[in-house]
Amino acid sequence: MSSWSSFAAALPAWLTVLVCAVSGGCCLHRACTAGRPERGPAAGEAVMAVGMAVMALPPGTAPWGARILPVLCCGAALHAVWLLRRGLHHTHHLVGSLAMAYMALAVYAGGGHGGHGGGGSAGPPLVTGALLLYYAAYVLLGGARLVAAGPAVSAAAAGPGAGRGREAGEVARACRLAMGTGMLAMLLLM
Repeated sequence: MSSWSSFAAALPAWLTVLVCAVSGGCCLHRACTAGRPERGPAAGEAVMAVGMAVMALPPGTAPWGARILPVLCCGAALHAVWLLRRGLHHTHHLVGSLAMAYMALAVYAGGGHGGHGGGGSAGPPLVTGALLLYYAAYVLLGGARLVAAGPAVSAAAAGPGAGRGREAGEVARACRLAMGTGMLAMLLLM
């Protein structure tokens, strides 16, 4: 019974790891197959998704994570600040990087050894609440946009390659939605 309860307690964290890892794999595939302008953003999303997967690991799985993740997340936040010079559409990257740094620092300050769900401190409730609201809105809006996009154009009906750009855009939106959902889950588990 004890092993079942520990498995059940870690299940949300492992599901978050799975969602983030699959999303990272999709983003990495997009980075490898996309044209030059899309390659950079897709690679950045892949790194963010893999970082989220590592951060979501259950306590004790990655004892090095609590020491390394805050540094990496703060570096990602600095990179996001650098990206802001190209336009405000990179603000979400900054919020995501800062949220990951915040969670990693909360786990490190609480003496946790990686992961969430009792592994560390929850951090200031006001900051956590603001991030929860941001990601809840992001997930709801992203889901609505994905549903509003409708089914992809059938390549057979529209001719070769006609729906490929639209399908790639939908995959990118789905990956971003999965990462937003993962971030929301990690904040809830914090």
